[in-house]
Amino acid sequence: MSSAPITTLFLDLGGVLLSNGWDTACRKKAAEAFGLNAQEMEERHHLTFDTYEVGKLTLDGYLERIVFYQSRPFTMQEFRKFMFAQSYPFPEMIELVQKLKAKHGLKVAVLSNEGRELQVHRIQAFDLASFIDYFIVSSFVHLRKPDEEIFRLALDVSQTPPPQCAYIEDRPMFVDVARRLGIEGICHRGYATTKAALAGLSLSLD
Repeated sequence: MSSAPITTLFLDLGGVLLSNGWDTACRKKAAEAFGLNAQEMEERHHLTFDTYEVGKLTLDGYLERIVFYQSRPFTMQEFRKFMFAQSYPFPEMIELVQKLKAKHGLKVAVLSNEGRELQVHRIQAFDLASFIDYFIVSSFVHLRKPDEEIFRLALDVSQTPPPQCAYIEDRPMFVDVARRLGIEGICHRGYATTKAALAGLSLSLD
């Protein structure tokens, strides 16, 4: 347990509060729905997605590279609508964070790798700004996890010493990076285990 009280929660978004926005399963589903060559789409995705995710390419520009590099019998708007529709919330986790914030007076920040348009859609669709104070997102700040600089930026924005921060993330490597900076790391595997880990940091609802 940390000797200092936790005052700030850093949260990954996809895999923690929401489903992943545009992962391999979503892309496979899109390829099937729109009759695309999944392997070719995946190859193109990996060649250019980092550029989109770090904010150097628009969503339309990304889609022009992976889908609309040739004529299609559907529109970009139809494809974007399908992309956005793949997101869904994890209500138990959202409620847990909301209640912990209210009880313990926590600052809450999203620390996420995600493209701008997809992130903005998810913030608005699930009313995330109603309980999240800061959005440290790769496409907003032009840094991506696991770059330590995005974690340092989150610390600067929140003005919280590392030992007073907890970071909830479903990718072990990113948790390790946070821990090396002195942040309390929780590797998210599900609601019950994360709730217990937070209670171990004196963040409980009891």
